[in-house]
Amino acid sequence: MGGHVRSARCRLSAVRDPLPDPPERLLARRQDGLRLTLTSNEHFTVDGTLLEAWASHKSLRPRDDAPAAPSSDDDPHNPSVNFRGERRRNTTHRSTTDPQARLYRKAAGQPAKLAYLGHVVTDNRHGLIVDTETTLATGTAERDAARAMVRDLPSGGHRTLGADKNDDTHDCVAMLRENGVTPHVAQNDTRRRSAIDARTTRHPGYQVSQRKRKLVEQGFGWMKTVGTLRKLRHRGVALARWMFTFNAAGYDVVRMRTLLFGSG
Repeated sequence: MGGHVRSARCRLSAVRDPLPDPPERLLARRQDGLRLTLTSNEHFTVDGTLLEAWASHKSLRPRDDAPAAPSSDDDPHNPSVNFRGERRRNTTHRSTTDPQARLYRKAAGQPAKLAYLGHVVTDNRHGLIVDTETTLATGTAERDAARAMVRDLPSGGHRTLGADKNDDTHDCVAMLRENGVTPHVAQNDTRRRSAIDARTTRHPGYQVSQRKRKLVEQGFGWMKTVGTLRKLRHRGVALARWMFTFNAAGYDVVRMRTLLFGSG
């Protein structure tokens, strides 16, 4: 990411920005989880999710102040804009509603949306979220976030980090090893050679990490159904960061309640 792109990092264990009392109390519960040995200190998973911005395609305007797509009606407040055939890219267009939101396609075949990216590190014991980061939606954001958050993992022991196929790159694997973390990355060997080989995959712990990394989806699912992240209601990466961290803390509290006292 370029120099103008500022990643918004927020650790659940030490929030730098002052927050009102309710989220501070929620974030403090993570320390309770550590004391109660609910989280692992060695085995983790990193993953990211798309956070749909509070802006629509209709708000996209050319960066060079060229005329916008013409309106197909006479409504001055909410005009119907016909942008069929118009090529829109982050380098040529930006949203007037949320200038920091970026067009991003999560996977091939899916529509591009104005969005941010939320990233988490979860422990492999119970899937509790131990670190969060929110970034602009770029092609390298997930690997950049993993690089930033891996430095905050607990030191010592035989640390492992599970990740999906997007992180199966030589740079990412080398970065993890330089930081003393064993890369338990899902192999992407479709028409290419994976960055990890049998020296890593032959160990039983690798297969355990591949099963456990699915726990991260439970947190994302909770935040987008029970929580408030189905679509962001705030604009700008700073507020998106705040809401993502708040939802992650809420998920941890609910998850710890279930682990400690059951669902009843």
